[in-house]
Amino acid sequence: MRKGLLFEMSEPAPDPKAQFAWRALDRVEPARRSATDRVSDFLEIHGYYDENTAREQAARCVQCPEPLCVAGCPLHSDIPEWLRLTAEGQFLEAATLVRREGAMREICAEVCPSDRLCEGVCILEGRAEAVSIGAIEQFLTHYALEHDGAPRASAPPSGNRVAVIGSGPGGLACADELARRGHSVSVFDKRIVPGGLLVRGVPAFKLENTLVQRRIDIMRRRGVEFRLGEDLGMHVAFAPLKEGFDAVYLSCGSRQAREPTFPGAHLFGVEQALPFVVAENSRVPVEIGHVGVKGERVCVIGAGNLALDCARTAIRRGAASVTCVHRRDEASMSCSRRDYVEAEEEGVRFIFRSLPVAVIDQGDGRVGAIRLVRTEPSNDPSAAVPAYRVLPGTECELAVDRVFAAMGFDLLPLPEVEPYGSLAKDHRGRIVTDETGKTSVPGIFAGGDMVRGPVPVLEAVRDARLAADAIDGWLRSR
Repeated sequence: MRKGLLFEMSEPAPDPKAQFAWRALDRVEPARRSATDRVSDFLEIHGYYDENTAREQAARCVQCPEPLCVAGCPLHSDIPEWLRLTAEGQFLEAATLVRREGAMREICAEVCPSDRLCEGVCILEGRAEAVSIGAIEQFLTHYALEHDGAPRASAPPSGNRVAVIGSGPGGLACADELARRGHSVSVFDKRIVPGGLLVRGVPAFKLENTLVQRRIDIMRRRGVEFRLGEDLGMHVAFAPLKEGFDAVYLSCGSRQAREPTFPGAHLFGVEQALPFVVAENSRVPVEIGHVGVKGERVCVIGAGNLALDCARTAIRRGAASVTCVHRRDEASMSCSRRDYVEAEEEGVRFIFRSLPVAVIDQGDGRVGAIRLVRTEPSNDPSAAVPAYRVLPGTECELAVDRVFAAMGFDLLPLPEVEPYGSLAKDHRGRIVTDETGKTSVPGIFAGGDMVRGPVPVLEAVRDARLAADAIDGWLRSR
């Protein structure tokens, strides 16, 4: 089911040049389905602004001379300019600017945690509510799809061939950019369905699979070839691959979930969150079995995007109760504020400043409870994230039937097959590149997880855009 697009005008929008429009106009959120309605399915939750609301909300921007929102955006989007165009009703012009700034913007707009990025540093924050940048970008990208959906014209064929290894967000973004510049691109992926975690790991209520498929269809019409079910080092030998292509971009997902190490982690009913989310969303064939949670008391360890995706998926699969446990406070959650609010609406309970220390056996090798201990902030100025310390004597137990670990990811060791063995790597096993993605081997570029460890979608897309610029320049300079 697609979101409703309401592209009608009502009353004239306020003057976008009015200096204090933000004082006269409150922030308005796009309509969303009620919690009681949406927990029964995996359909999209949010609608979009209509034209008049988009203009009003864009008019709240004060057009800062040194906009913090641009610095807060991983893609460094020229947000004030396309907000100005939107406020003036020039929607296609604004959408063209958004799309010109990088590939796959309609997908990025859906998964971007804007409340923690551009909106989080908006100059209005603290005086009034921040400008609704994320919702306006969603309006623009979908307005363009409705009114100007044809793919942008590509440059004349360059005669160069590029191989992209991996069809996740980084691989798709790089391939899209290079195809628009006239290069012949082939995307290799070991799975039979392209899209990586965009189609396997993001619940449909956050990102409709049709959006990803539409972008892939546009890429195919541009001439991008998808070679699926082919694994570099297994089905695809690197030497002939390198001989057949002028450049290679490595963008494979390279992450492994952190395993819980506390006592009882081996019990039946302790699971990793990502396989559950992948299997239970069931939008593509999966190689893992489904974990039934209907009628169960579920505990999710963590408070990031995956943790909330897992919790909300469990709610939709009929869990009797779902509780997220986080060792720090609410302010330190790495998920978006919107996801947190919606999860609470849907019935997810949160326990903050509590650390799991053991899973209790109910007597037959199955999970019966989880033991928690209270924590408090620790003033450690050297800590990269807010530090905490355990409060002895504060242990308690929470009765549960299923525990999902969503404790983050580490870098998966790269295989020893070529080209990985020849590439310079750092002490953590990550591929070493310059700021453009160029590796130690001429013609090979890399980005995303393989270079910086597990990264969010927007950072993978940013790496891909920088690499596409570098690959294009390198090919044309030869």
